[in-house]
Amino acid sequence: MDDIPNSIEARDARVHMHPYTNARALQESGPLVMDHGEGIHVFDTSGKKYIEAMAGLWSVAVGFSEKRLAKVAHEQMLKLPYYHVFSMRSHQPAVELAEKLIEMSPVPMSKVFFTNSGSEANDTAVKMLWYRANAIGQPEKRKIISRVRGYHGITAVAASMTGLPMNHMSFGLPLPGFLHTGNPHFWREAQPGESEEDFSARRAAELEAMILEEGPETIAAFIAEPVMGAGGVIVPPKGYWPAIKAVLEKYDIMMIADEVICGFGRTGKMFATETYDLKPDILVMSKQLSSSYQPISALMISEKMFGPIADESNKIGAFGHGYTGGGHPVAAAVALENIKIIEERNLVENAAEVGAHMQKRLAELAEHRLVGEHRGIGLIAALELVTDKDAKVALEKPGAMGATVAARMLETGVISRPIMDAVAFCPPLIITKEQVDEMVDGTAKAIDLAAGDLGL
Repeated sequence: MDDIPNSIEARDARVHMHPYTNARALQESGPLVMDHGEGIHVFDTSGKKYIEAMAGLWSVAVGFSEKRLAKVAHEQMLKLPYYHVFSMRSHQPAVELAEKLIEMSPVPMSKVFFTNSGSEANDTAVKMLWYRANAIGQPEKRKIISRVRGYHGITAVAASMTGLPMNHMSFGLPLPGFLHTGNPHFWREAQPGESEEDFSARRAAELEAMILEEGPETIAAFIAEPVMGAGGVIVPPKGYWPAIKAVLEKYDIMMIADEVICGFGRTGKMFATETYDLKPDILVMSKQLSSSYQPISALMISEKMFGPIADESNKIGAFGHGYTGGGHPVAAAVALENIKIIEERNLVENAAEVGAHMQKRLAELAEHRLVGEHRGIGLIAALELVTDKDAKVALEKPGAMGATVAARMLETGVISRPIMDAVAFCPPLIITKEQVDEMVDGTAKAIDLAAGDLGL
């Protein structure tokens, strides 16, 4: 970048520290800077057009540059640009959005609490569980069980629930009391000769053993994404959720369904809680709630959760938790309009129909010598890259193969996300079958180019 010191890339590298980025590499090469978006596409500052196969960060349900969302944001900015919901205050967008979410909930829920990000929502869920435990006279009920490779955010508490090494290394995480049980990746984790049902039963038995070892009376909740996202798009195998639910019910352990990625249509149902017949006590949502046009998240809690919390707040004088921007009127108004668009344009049904086509096309790529597994449901999927299909191994350096293919995908006009040696797909819910074909064809070309790069 030394020869173009005033380029936007060089300017960014001088002043901007990025999340989830090698800071030194950014200083050397600068970022890829996007200029504008339209539908499923984004365009960089050179004018190059890409299919945004990750919907930004798993989130732009209605596509880019949706004028209805811009209009609603503008109108709300002119009417009430900001107000809070602290200390018995509220405003119309927060009230209407809370009503809409309770109405939409796939299981009976009592209240909605607004936050600004999935991390904040999951952090809040834990604080609520601890608050409730004290309210019911069980202060020892504080431990949270999540899963290896699960992703629940990046605050100190949310990152402790996350089961990915990158979120723990050099941060001194996880914090005490945050436990991780095995993940549901059958292709990678199954024992020789083990059926999907047997694998699911083993994972449930491991969870039960952990609960018994720690003491059921000390476990506050189990948190899980119905379909793992950032851990590699891990779709649960046959029998997994029924087996896990049985263990939680046996020991009366609450469940947090982290629907930050899955919610609002991604799996072909409005919520993946419906897809897998879950019965969570807390349901967390963000991303597609507003298509990430505005930062907003929320958690819905059951009456079993709310009642003791309400009583304790009455006893103490207040529930001492909240965020300045929680339930922001502009964000809430945009989220409401975003949900209307999802419903009016039948985007959940589109995720099911076009998603089936996407899964079929990606499954065809599993025949490629460098693809070990295709997995997915609805409009979320991944391809696991290998150098040896039988041994299920990639290059010696973990993640190198995924990064190589993802870089080549950029050249073919497809933005993916390498997750170690998998490349993920999570396009906007508005994508068509023809656009899926273009995305998959670009991916196939990129894999072939990467094979040449690697001499495979």
